Amino acid sequence: MSTAAIIDVGTQSTNLLVATQHSELARIVTATRLGEGLNFSQSLSDEAMSRTINAISSHADIARQHNSDTIKIVGTAACRQAINCSDFVSRVRTQTGLDLIVIDGQQEATYSFVGSLVGLPAIDGTSLVIDIGGGSTEFTIGHRIPQQTASINHGAVVVTEREILHDPPRPEELINAIGAVQDDLEEVTRSIPQLLTADRVVGTAGSIVTIAAVELGLVDFDDGRLHGFELTREAAEDVFRTLATERLSDRIHNPGLPPARADIIVAGCCVLVGIMRRLHLDSLVVSTRNLLDGVALEVLNSQ
Repeated sequence: MSTAAIIDVGTQSTNLLVATQHSELARIVTATRLGEGLNFSQSLSDEAMSRTINAISSHADIARQHNSDTIKIVGTAACRQAINCSDFVSRVRTQTGLDLIVIDGQQEATYSFVGSLVGLPAIDGTSLVIDIGGGSTEFTIGHRIPQQTASINHGAVVVTEREILHDPPRPEELINAIGAVQDDLEEVTRSIPQLLTADRVVGTAGSIVTIAAVELGLVDFDDGRLHGFELTREAAEDVFRTLATERLSDRIHNPGLPPARADIIVAGCCVLVGIMRRLHLDSLVVSTRNLLDGVALEVLNSQ
């Protein structure tokens, strides 16, 4: 039976999935913050690249321990935006012997759509998948397969660096962050009005899963309670109000909030709240599956 290992190099984290067609062998999330400072410098820093390459190397070791037939590495928003991405790709190859493939926003959205629906019941209508990453947010709508995609340059890391400048955040910072998301999303909905009429909305990736975990008060990550959980807009707004009014030193004590995400979760909340308000969403379905699962399906189906 073929085994595939996928490594997703994102703006906030570097994640691993090792899987076969029928089982998940390993899933690891490592905060590496590759996109740290990228919003200002347009470049990946040496420190961020080193952290990320160390994580890639560690993930690759785990993949080999599971006798993976394939190890595929994909890079997303931070890699797309950095003017020195080619240097990073070269360093990954030199230090790990592996090739990092930078995928575009449409590919990212497509993988996220397919992956996020894994383990959720099929429906007759359309699904909209919202993927809030560290550097961007992708929207994909389709009926079992993706049909239209769009991306906005608002993610938990970049919005933190751009808008959230005080601890705790000032009200005007929160208003500006939410407003910027809504403004860009308004343009997207003009070109893809179907975003407003999807039969089901699914939310994936770190910010949304974390907000759901905080709402549930999960001391330990519980996939069984999170995957398929209905997160209402009222609950999302409540989590936002709680986290946004706390200092970072207090915020980190909220059950469900990983310490490595505590400094960017308010921005993640701003992105989600802006989206739910603009799309008039009463709720969405949380998916703990994501881009990794979409890439893994492609690799395994091709073997």
